[in-house]
Amino acid sequence: MLANFRHGVFALLAFLIFPGQVFGLDPASQQPGAVPCVIAIDPGHGGEDTGAVGPSGVAEKEVTLGVAKKLSVSLREKTGCSVVLTREDDTFVPLEERTAVANRVSADIFISIHVNAALSRTVDGIETFFLSFDATDEDARRVAAFENSFSSSVKTHQEVSGDLKEILLDMASTESHHESAALAEYVQTSLLKAVKREDRGVKQAPFTVLVGATMPAILVEVGFISNPREERRLSSSVGQTRLSDSITDGVIRFKKNNGQGKDYIGFNRPGKKE
Repeated sequence: MLANFRHGVFALLAFLIFPGQVFGLDPASQQPGAVPCVIAIDPGHGGEDTGAVGPSGVAEKEVTLGVAKKLSVSLREKTGCSVVLTREDDTFVPLEERTAVANRVSADIFISIHVNAALSRTVDGIETFFLSFDATDEDARRVAAFENSFSSSVKTHQEVSGDLKEILLDMASTESHHESAALAEYVQTSLLKAVKREDRGVKQAPFTVLVGATMPAILVEVGFISNPREERRLSSSVGQTRLSDSITDGVIRFKKNNGQGKDYIGFNRPGKKE
């Protein structure tokens, strides 16, 4: 009961400090008789924040939006959950606002989609992160630093919400931390099985976009856009569909094993496809 109360309080505070539009929530799917299931998907970067850029000029922001849109369709079809996108076009969204969107709709899961890059064009692989102030290793610290680089663009939000962010981070660390780690493991395993790339592991790092999440929250680096072969895969419709379907499979396995007996809409329904 206390956890639910805190969840509601902090979601309300996030709404008041970060007002904005919510994309993709389907009120019709919030049926009576079961716990509504809402999944928030965050396509990394956008607008003037292009993210990493591949050898042929493909931008990370394009790949993440493509994967996120396919993931939203896959999740709706396979789980019956409502899906919220933090952006639906090439728009800049402050990092703090992305998590606030998930809190505002009381999402059960938050997934931020990103693409990695390296100086060497031969590096490939997939890695999945959950929030921690202490990075797992130097590579995880580097990835977080790059993904956080546009955080300074939202200084006003940071100044206004500094204390709130500390409260939300403390809550996420104590109540959702273990669930975020479990979700990261399920998604990482599913992705590796589907795309058969190097396993760069499940790691922890201080990602701004995960700060304040009141639900299990992860950031997925689905490949290296700096690798020409990976760039082609990441920018292709087939490649993006394979990624989105495998992330969905990871989410389904997570909810099946971490649902705490709740009868979520879409999950546990008769005849559901595993």
